[in-house]
Amino acid sequence: MIGWFGRLARWSLNSLDPEDAHALAVKLLKFAPLPRAARDDPRLATRAFGLNFPNPVGMAAGFDKNAEVPNALLRLGFGFVEVGTITPLPQAGNPRPRLFRLDADCGVINRLGFNSQGADAVLKRLAARADAGGIVGINIGANKDAPDRIADYVRLIERFAAVAGYVAVNISSPNTPGLRDMQRAALLDNLLARVVEARERVTAQAGPTPVLLKIAPDLSLANLDDVVGIARSRRVDGMIVGNTTLKRPTSLYDKARAKEEGGLSGRPLFPLATRMLAETYVRVEGVFPLIGVGGIDSSATALAKFRAGASLIQLYSGLVFRGLGLIAEIKAALLAALQNERLDSLIDLIGTDAAAVTAEPWPG
Repeated sequence: MIGWFGRLARWSLNSLDPEDAHALAVKLLKFAPLPRAARDDPRLATRAFGLNFPNPVGMAAGFDKNAEVPNALLRLGFGFVEVGTITPLPQAGNPRPRLFRLDADCGVINRLGFNSQGADAVLKRLAARADAGGIVGINIGANKDAPDRIADYVRLIERFAAVAGYVAVNISSPNTPGLRDMQRAALLDNLLARVVEARERVTAQAGPTPVLLKIAPDLSLANLDDVVGIARSRRVDGMIVGNTTLKRPTSLYDKARAKEEGGLSGRPLFPLATRMLAETYVRVEGVFPLIGVGGIDSSATALAKFRAGASLIQLYSGLVFRGLGLIAEIKAALLAALQNERLDSLIDLIGTDAAAVTAEPWPG
């Protein structure tokens, strides 16, 4: 059944306008009678941020923006799902068209702009699945016209802490004007101080809720020094590296669509996102775990993320071009790596190539 669903989903994604295809895929997941994926091998179990993940392969934010199908995604074999980005108030996002496939490059450009049904709608859905199990993280963002964007993040922490496996603070989308400015040292320090304080304030009622910071791959290394230093000093629980890029590699084949404004994801993002992951890993020095995301579309690229420093990985654009079979392919490759290299656990893979990656020429 999952194989049939995967083929149908890929057909729809490739045959329709990209945003219409996305809406159809979510609708199919709502109603398709999906059986649960095979139970994960215990060797894939991963502990990070104080949470126990059955496997380290997650669905990235951006697919299930409004928490409509987290249970279905978990049934497909993901070890965790991140929903969102969620804003406090509903907003439509940027005008369409705002999503573009670069088929020749296995890439995607989006300028969606935090289109969200808002916190009330999402909170209602997540509260309804509270007893369903599985780790569902919540990616949060500020409304475009918010007079105090930090207050938006604080408000969302307070509202979602009780139903979130973790909360990812997204200040790295390129499609909300000025949002990436919050990665600057002074603003970031204030943001994380207030976010962590809000988390601590509601812990007695909501329980412990890990707070993660999602950063852009376009940061300079000097900026990254500041970001990691502040994240460590403010005691966040982890980081996600990284979001989409505004850069356009010279190697892109689809020169026409590459001119579209927005963030680039998929295969062309892999070299930059993986380099930034390794740079982050060596700066974090094991203080907290990292989630690697960006350009994973094969077992080889997935393994490279772990070796660059990821404790967990996330997929999205790769599924558009490779289909749902990619999930099982990656998990099988991880088990094969453990066996071939005679390793006891996935922990032994993490960061083994990080130093080497940071010594390579910068991705072009």
